[in-house]
Amino acid sequence: MTSDSTSSQTAAVVMSAHARASADPDARAAVATDRSGYVPPSLPDAVVRCETVDDVVEAVRLAHTHGIPLVPRGAGTGLAAGASAHAGQVVIDVSRMNRILSIDPVEMIAVVEPGVLNAEVNAAAGEHGLFYAPDPASTAICSIGGNVATNAGGMWCAKYGVTRESVLGLRVVLADGRVLRTGRTTIKGVTGYDLNALFIGSEGTLGIVVEATLRLRPRPVRTETLAAYFADVEAAGRAASAITAARIQPSILELMDGPTLDAVDRAEGTRHRELGAAFLLAQTDGYGAHLELDEIARAIEPFATTVRRAADDDEAAALVKARRDAIPSLEKLGRVSIGDIAVPRNRLAEAFAGLEEISQRTGVRIFSIAHAADGNLHPMIVVDPEESITEGPAKVALGEMFHLAQRLGGTLTGEHGVGLLKREWVVEELGGTSIELQSAIKAALDPTGILNPGKAL
Repeated sequence: MTSDSTSSQTAAVVMSAHARASADPDARAAVATDRSGYVPPSLPDAVVRCETVDDVVEAVRLAHTHGIPLVPRGAGTGLAAGASAHAGQVVIDVSRMNRILSIDPVEMIAVVEPGVLNAEVNAAAGEHGLFYAPDPASTAICSIGGNVATNAGGMWCAKYGVTRESVLGLRVVLADGRVLRTGRTTIKGVTGYDLNALFIGSEGTLGIVVEATLRLRPRPVRTETLAAYFADVEAAGRAASAITAARIQPSILELMDGPTLDAVDRAEGTRHRELGAAFLLAQTDGYGAHLELDEIARAIEPFATTVRRAADDDEAAALVKARRDAIPSLEKLGRVSIGDIAVPRNRLAEAFAGLEEISQRTGVRIFSIAHAADGNLHPMIVVDPEESITEGPAKVALGEMFHLAQRLGGTLTGEHGVGLLKREWVVEELGGTSIELQSAIKAALDPTGILNPGKAL
């Protein structure tokens, strides 16, 4: 990564008019990319660290006037290079906009700024016996603004849905500096077009989220947890599909393959891999949680070598932690590119078999986990730190993953977004008519093309 010795004209314009802008090389390097493994060719020209809505409005109006490309950024935990920036661009960092503005425990609603961390929302909601359902594995470090930008999912999405199902309203700064409110504070409402849903998952290309009204839910009165181990990952995939076929609704259903279990065991000192070549974590909640877990155990028994029910909350927490430890454990092995394909749930076993074949054919190390209840797989490529993930064998493997998903009737991204890393395959999935329509929407909301250019479409 390189940086110019003097600030560019773009940075000079921003610096001259915005008190919170910086062209310091260290400040620019800190916001140049995300956790995708993508390394931009140069540093952004400046970063504006916004603390209020007015800060964002001022920066966007300035950019609109001078044609300055902007890259919105929250916690920087994105996995598709959606928040990566380079020379000629300015980063709008909203991580300091991190207040929980209000919680209404009766209506079960929270109003938050975009920089609030996902786990912080849940901690605050928990004081009222509530929780916020979308919980990415990175819940401790990812922000609500980024969750909204990518329509993030997580483990609880098996039962409660992704971010879109839990965001009632947004406050968004448009490309010309106007402030738009979308959605509502009621659970139901159909007045006008659903602009709220349009902005969720738009990856910062249509507007910059500065406030979100979130739907909270009652914390379950009871939770039951089960871990199952299998001879191979295909058997685990068939077991997960059997749970779906049995019409059982787990609150969590997560799958990890053997290589990932090895990585977790080495990093955390656990011994999961000794019990099998794949691991399935199932959790149920509510008054009938124990009965539902009985049904899950019966559904997976023909496929599993070992089935263990957690004896207490501590054991259950340890099992969930093993799944959350997957990505940090792999990051100790090298540079990680985290894939994000989704397939029909009854084709999970085929997807895992296909990923193993891709790894063998390309020579690329692939470690796989999945939100098994919704068919969302995360095949993770691990390369040496000096190797690229955007060219050579790693890129070939990435493309093969997307083609595998399409052959199985799936999609190239379930929750991480397109960003920069997946744009090459978007037209192949969506088709020309859809791309034309979406490009027209982008042009209507951002006619000068300054918001996160080059991302998503």
